Amino acid sequence: MSAVPSSAASKASAPAGPAPRGGAPDAAPRPRRPRVTRKARGDAASTVFGVLVLAVLLFPLYWMVNTALQPGAAMAELRWFPRTLDLGNFQRAWESQAGNLLTSILVALGAVAVCLAVAAPAAYALARFRLRGADTVVFATLITQMVPGVVVANALYNAYVELELVNSYLGLILADASLGIPFTIVLLRAFMVSIPEEVLEAGMLDGAGRLRVLVSVVLPMSRNALITGGLFTFLFAWSDFLFALTLNTTDAVKPVTLGIYEYIGAHVGDWGAVMAVAVLSSIPAAVLLVVAQKYVAAGISGGSIK
Repeated sequence: MSAVPSSAASKASAPAGPAPRGGAPDAAPRPRRPRVTRKARGDAASTVFGVLVLAVLLFPLYWMVNTALQPGAAMAELRWFPRTLDLGNFQRAWESQAGNLLTSILVALGAVAVCLAVAAPAAYALARFRLRGADTVVFATLITQMVPGVVVANALYNAYVELELVNSYLGLILADASLGIPFTIVLLRAFMVSIPEEVLEAGMLDGAGRLRVLVSVVLPMSRNALITGGLFTFLFAWSDFLFALTLNTTDAVKPVTLGIYEYIGAHVGDWGAVMAVAVLSSIPAAVLLVVAQKYVAAGISGGSIK
């Protein structure tokens, strides 16, 4: 057998170098776990809290839809989840409330038109004209929002009897428009105050009068505030029950809120049908809120930026 070369023997006999700390020489370093910062924990807790709050707020909506999908469901027989989807309740609700839904849409749209036609010029005058006592008028406008609705309804009824506006579309439109006019005036005035004076002066230098400046310059620039005021007025009129009950003594003009009130009395043991009516009456308002949400956010915050 041949001898091992001296160089190889010396390498083999040479003592190994010191091993790295914490393990074998060839062992890879352990990856460090990412540290959870205090900000990340706070964001996670805020997210969980927000989801819980949202679940609590949306639970009535879920329960309304869940009840509407259960046929002939009494209050003690309701389940957390419907076993079978039955649209019979919606069919009966549509057959009985379709006319009332159309009435509510017409009244709400009419209230929006009247509200914007009154609030826009009033807000423009309070914002751009040097009127004595303008701040007092704005304050009085806010005070009107604190008057109980039953007081206004009783006063309107006495006036409507004299004007022959009881049981009429025009009477209900004017009454519902009064719910949104104060809010819309305050909102539009805050937005119109922030419009630069140079823009209005440029329009007047081109030969436009006050009314032309309002229509061609101010209103287009106030689009977000107009949409916001119109949307809230629509919601006020859509959900109105007090004026509908007080100013209508016949079935000639019956909004959906009054129809639901009477429907509950006739179907108190069938909550599926009652909730189906409630779901149908919520769809127009929900669609408008989804479509106009970006305009509402811009309209509410626009008046605070100059």
